[in-house]
Amino acid sequence: MIVVADSSPFVVLVAVGHIDVLPSLFERIVIPPEVETELASPKRPAAVQAFIATPPSWLEVRPAATVEQVEGLHAGEAAAIALALALRADRVIIDEARGRKVATGQGLRVVGTIGVLEAAAERALIDLDQAFAKVKQTDFWVSSALLDERLARYFERKRTQDREARKQGTSEH
Repeated sequence: MIVVADSSPFVVLVAVGHIDVLPSLFERIVIPPEVETELASPKRPAAVQAFIATPPSWLEVRPAATVEQVEGLHAGEAAAIALALALRADRVIIDEARGRKVATGQGLRVVGTIGVLEAAAERALIDLDQAFAKVKQTDFWVSSALLDERLARYFERKRTQDREARKQGTSEH
């Protein structure tokens, strides 16, 4: 599975200590040079700058052949969308509402950082409760109420799965 990402997922995942979920969830993670530049910005936290200064082997930086500037999108978002289209990526990871709308309008499948964390929890790679608690301590703009709601849905899904598994176990005996 190929994913192209904007900068915000890296900022959040580095901040909460879960950047390692990306290669566990996806085969290829690709970013355009514009996203690399945003991550290296002095405005970013030192940990994010250090991450991109010596990127892991699983992160590929690749330019899009052409990037159409879209009003309301920053350069990284526009380049990530263009690259995702060019690569026929399975997903694009974007958090900002405008970027998500543009990507979806282009026919791309979009996931956000919170969705990435939920997918990691589904695979038992992280503790979602702890991860969301760490997200709440960052400057990532997401409401605590939304995180609480998503966490409640996650736990309800897990309870339902556990009940179904117990039913299957007892019906096989």
